[in-house]
Amino acid sequence: GEGPLVMLCLSHFSRILSEQVKAKKSTVKFVIDCTQPVEDKVLDVASFEKYLHDRIKIGGKTGALAASNVVISRDRTKLTVASPAELGFSKRQLKYLSKRYLKKQQLRDYLRVVAASKNSYELRYFSISAGDGEEDEIDE
Repeated sequence: GEGPLVMLCLSHFSRILSEQVKAKKSTVKFVIDCTQPVEDKVLDVASFEKYLHDRIKIGGKTGALAASNVVISRDRTKLTVASPAELGFSKRQLKYLSKRYLKKQQLRDYLRVVAASKNSYELRYFSISAGDGEEDEIDE
């Protein structure tokens, strides 16, 4: 009696495949949440957006965003980078550029770039506490 189980696996597998096919055409969104520093007026989202716009590389080249259909949008506290899924846009590059931007603005000593979820980062303050800043790694 392994019939039903096999059928279940197959239906599950085909669903995964069809989801992957859908995902191929879809866009991936990466969010950089700057709420805390923006509310404290230490970070300007517009200048951060421009910084990313000028420096994000696609296939090793900057200035290729429009050609690759990568769109950077912003609201008051968040930046969203939308990229076609098949482009395989590097989330890590966003972290790297975010850190460089913070360094340039001399904010790197106060803010860190933390992965809030699979495709979002958050700019958070270092928690200054007796625990030497190690305990804030755990609560993610």
